[in-house]
Amino acid sequence: MSAASPGGDLSPRILAALVLSVLIWGSTWTAIRYQLGVTAPAWSIAFRFTIAALAMALYARWLGMSLRIRRTDLPLIAMIGLTQFMLNFLFLYHAEGFITSGLVAMVFALLIIPNAILGRIFLGHRVGGAFIVGAALAGIGMALLFRHEIAVAATEGGNAALGIGLSLCATLSASVGNVLQASPRVRHLPWAALLVWAMGLAAVANMAVALAGSGWPDLDFRPAYWLAVVYLALFGSAITFPLYLYVMRAIGPARAAYSSVMVPIVAMGFSTLLEDYRWTPVAAAGAVLALGGMLFALRGKAATG
Repeated sequence: MSAASPGGDLSPRILAALVLSVLIWGSTWTAIRYQLGVTAPAWSIAFRFTIAALAMALYARWLGMSLRIRRTDLPLIAMIGLTQFMLNFLFLYHAEGFITSGLVAMVFALLIIPNAILGRIFLGHRVGGAFIVGAALAGIGMALLFRHEIAVAATEGGNAALGIGLSLCATLSASVGNVLQASPRVRHLPWAALLVWAMGLAAVANMAVALAGSGWPDLDFRPAYWLAVVYLALFGSAITFPLYLYVMRAIGPARAAYSSVMVPIVAMGFSTLLEDYRWTPVAAAGAVLALGGMLFALRGKAATG
């Protein structure tokens, strides 16, 4: 899986990878709900990435790809695992204990901002005017889409503030992981070796956190829980993260992060089908504005400096 240099136009292949990632990740917000309650979040995340790493390793070996890495690359890969596949998800799972998943998704949509800033600082990716205007439109659209959740959170005081704070920590952690994956030192690594090692190390780290925090896992024996674990591992991780890595390497982390704007909208679509969510005119207008802002931003090339 190769990619062009960041800042190029969206080819059909890149666009297809981006769309597929968005569709799958949009469904994962519903799947995560089935993991909350019995088993500690750190154990659920560890199960998820253990299965995902094993699945990708088997697929890579079937393709004849090597999973060997240089010892000098291990600290950077470990940092990607820590930020992208450990802290990011720990913050997200715990945030949903204080605010609705919809509001968590809306906060996470702000990923475009730290990705653009960190990409500019550490990778030299310049941000054009179209991106700034599009990001602003998308932000307004997300606020309209989740107006009800924002209003409810405003009445809950400290719990809501804690949930939003955890969501912001997740967003920043994911952004650091994104920029690390797009860095020149990591771009030479094959996608399989990078992600298998990063997810595997993150799974071990999550197990350590879970053991320290809650001891051995209280297993949830509901079929829905384990179906959610397998779905999140195979579809929400083993398939989507390689696709997203390909997109990031092709167009840069700032533009790739626009998937975070679309994911909540897709998630609301799944909620409409599965949970009887009722759209209001304001929410529909917000979704349209967010989509329009994303498309406007993606029109411009994110040149590299």
